[in-house]
Amino acid sequence: MPEPFRLPTQPDARDPWRVFRFMDEFVVGFEALASVPAPVAVFGSSRARAGDGVYELAERMGRLLAQQGFSVLTGGGPGVMEAASKGALEAGGLTVGLNIDLPSEQAPNPYLSKLINSRYFFVRKVLFVKYSVGFVIAPGGFGTLDELFEAVTLVQTRRTPPFPIILLGVAYWRGLVDWLRDTVAAHGAIRADELTLLRLADTPEEVVAHLSLPDGS
Repeated sequence: MPEPFRLPTQPDARDPWRVFRFMDEFVVGFEALASVPAPVAVFGSSRARAGDGVYELAERMGRLLAQQGFSVLTGGGPGVMEAASKGALEAGGLTVGLNIDLPSEQAPNPYLSKLINSRYFFVRKVLFVKYSVGFVIAPGGFGTLDELFEAVTLVQTRRTPPFPIILLGVAYWRGLVDWLRDTVAAHGAIRADELTLLRLADTPEEVVAHLSLPDGS
């Protein structure tokens, strides 16, 4: 049986002072990312390993992104994040890791040109959305799904300028897309045309075809 939730009995009086810690992380992140050319954010499972099909695919994609003039922006950890960073760095590209402090699974990988550490998920999410020219969502778990639906919601509600959100691995994502169309849209919870916010790709070349370098890059 799972342990019951243990909620705090009263508010923490230190909470208002944490605002200054939030500000510090935003300032550091903004300064570090403002000069990064055309970052493409890559998300996916931290549990993928070298030799896995998804790892090899992400590595090839990172290499092609770098060759096409994009930087690779990831959570900085292992798995898909490591693979994309490895491919980009070995191709001479710039790789940036927005590392989050977690109890496990999130030690920085060795293929990062620049590392930005964060304690707060919401700060890291703002940095990803503010600076990325596109999101690539490789096969992953809860964290990957969180980033996917956060991005779609922000574009859907026009709280951020639109950017491509690309699902890498058609077989992996097809069931989710079908459920969104056949169940969620059928119930009227979303419009069918809003599914066009999600783009499917099976190869690095298809991913790049959905991306554009900013003017002047």
